[in-house]
Amino acid sequence: MDFAFDNSFHDRMDGFYTPAEAVKPSAPAMLAFNHPLAAALGLDFEGVGEADLAALFSGASLPAGSNPIALAYAGHQFGHFSPQLGDGRALLLGEIVAPDGARFDIQLKGSGPTSFSRNGDGKAAVGPVLREYLVSEAMAALGVPTTRSLAAVATGDRVQRERGHPGAVLTRVASSHIRVGAFQFFAAHFGAEHVARLSDYSIARHFPDLADQANPHLALLDRVIGLQCDLVARWLGIGFVHGVMNTDNVAISGETIDYGPCAFVDRFAMSTVFSSIDTQGRYAYGNQPRIMHWNMARFAEALLPAIHAIDPAAVEAAKALADTIPARFAAALSAVMRRKLALEQSEDGDQQLFDSLFDALEGNRIDFTLFFRGLAMMLRGDGKLLESLMPYPDAMASWIADWWERLARETDEPLARADAMDAVNPLYIPRNHRVEAALESAEVGDMAPWLALLDVVRNPFVARDEWSEFAGPGPDDAEPYVTYCGT
Repeated sequence: MDFAFDNSFHDRMDGFYTPAEAVKPSAPAMLAFNHPLAAALGLDFEGVGEADLAALFSGASLPAGSNPIALAYAGHQFGHFSPQLGDGRALLLGEIVAPDGARFDIQLKGSGPTSFSRNGDGKAAVGPVLREYLVSEAMAALGVPTTRSLAAVATGDRVQRERGHPGAVLTRVASSHIRVGAFQFFAAHFGAEHVARLSDYSIARHFPDLADQANPHLALLDRVIGLQCDLVARWLGIGFVHGVMNTDNVAISGETIDYGPCAFVDRFAMSTVFSSIDTQGRYAYGNQPRIMHWNMARFAEALLPAIHAIDPAAVEAAKALADTIPARFAAALSAVMRRKLALEQSEDGDQQLFDSLFDALEGNRIDFTLFFRGLAMMLRGDGKLLESLMPYPDAMASWIADWWERLARETDEPLARADAMDAVNPLYIPRNHRVEAALESAEVGDMAPWLALLDVVRNPFVARDEWSEFAGPGPDDAEPYVTYCGT
């Protein structure tokens, strides 16, 4: 079980982390292992038994060459700055280089307390671990940049939250775990030299083409803004609500990270909130673009010492970059919506078409995911699915007429448009009621519903008769759906 670690952060960034150790679990047992991901990473576990895998991915037996560390970071949590957070329940074991040359972190999440735990137990329960595994795999299948899950292991121990739960450890794979909050931590406590050092490392690892820019730290800000605009636009395009967009949960790589109280919108509403602790709706579905802008402004502030050290005049350029975010996000979301609606060309009236669509979906409480599949079926001459989603006949007739008129100015034939829509609009997502049922079963030892749902969400676009029950929206009594962070 040779990971061939190449631990650049550990070796080059002393002072940006603390050493840490995993708590030995009492009875580790495999829950799930991501064989396709392991193969893509170049990790060969052929012939390795489940007991050895469970020991390896629970922290009971760390692989050779690992340098377990907990990363330091701060963060704005629900708008309030916490000057020291850090990996309170995670160990970065090390980095591997995949066969294609891409570098990835291997991290244990829920492996016990670190120096950043702030009196927490540093552990995780089975439910949140399996939620992150399931939803991150769904996001990868949907083409959304995301961290991945390599393994989930039950620890045999109990974790106390609102009640006792079986404990578990998740092995998370990410391009890196460098967060906006890391820049905030070193800007707040150490200043320009440390911020520049973290920025230089980030550029060398993620964006080497920026190294020769006149002000690489300013260029980093520009690149990360672009990645976050694209990421959040993709979230909105699939009805995803992250639930806790604190700056410590924003990865500079542009990957979705930290699947805590996340969920997907069923019947559409801009104000949809799932998280039990988001009582003011700060991170509601429709607020995510505004919060992304706010988070990127905090990133700009954290980078300013390093930007200023190279060129004091570039501070104004950083402010100007932050001011471009609304327009950049609007362009990213428009591109997403054009793909969803089979519109190849951009026209001046498209934004009004998209805005009126969101208004109509909310006004009629239409299932967000199935609506776009219903449009594609209508292009094929079958309007049954679309009709079934409407609260009354012709509920969205006016908007559909506008879309039809807009389609008439495109060049593709209806069948080609329908195929293009089905290629980007999922039929299967992690429906909230099914996720909850699968997690409840897993907590009492029955993994079958979770494994079945995992298979479905890994294949979101092509309809299968045997999966028809997974396509439908949740029952009315499944709302309102509430999620919990798990810490």
